[in-house]
Amino acid sequence: MTSAPPGRLEGMRRVIAYELLSLDGVAESPDQFIDTWDDVLDANLAEVISTQTDVLLGRRSHDEWAHYWPTSDVEPFATFINALPKHVATSSPLPGGWRATAVEGDPVPYVRALRAGDGGDIGVHASISLVQTLLAADLVDELRLVVAPAVAGSGRRLLDGVPATRLELARSVTTPTGHLLLTYRPRRPVD
Repeated sequence: MTSAPPGRLEGMRRVIAYELLSLDGVAESPDQFIDTWDDVLDANLAEVISTQTDVLLGRRSHDEWAHYWPTSDVEPFATFINALPKHVATSSPLPGGWRATAVEGDPVPYVRALRAGDGGDIGVHASISLVQTLLAADLVDELRLVVAPAVAGSGRRLLDGVPATRLELARSVTTPTGHLLLTYRPRRPVD
């Protein structure tokens, strides 16, 4: 009998949150504090998205991205995000297209059901409020962070309002441009 990969509960799909942060924890508008990129960052992103078969987005991220990514040639993310089904936490109807399904009301039961279904990993990209909600509900199996060597000074921080949570560091890499690639997993009791 084989066991589940690290960070995966037996019989469950993993929820992987991928976030770009400043050194002071700001996740909002990463284009304001990330001004360099390198091959290690590209390889890391390609690795993160390679196992994902569904994406969770908040409404704001969906609306911004739906205008940008369908015509983008920034690879490998453009092909990935345009092809996969997107599940969007929202309180209002979505415009048609871009393979998006509205998740109305509390997203926690929806994500639990999605997680229990068939498929690969479920990615959460950007979507600060949604990541906070899923962290609070203990539904994030891996938190994959890219920490830029910059202080944003202001903006929405990823972990504001998240209850006390114990994590274990699963991976740490420094890229040639000084970014930190950090992978954290929640410390869950072992049965």
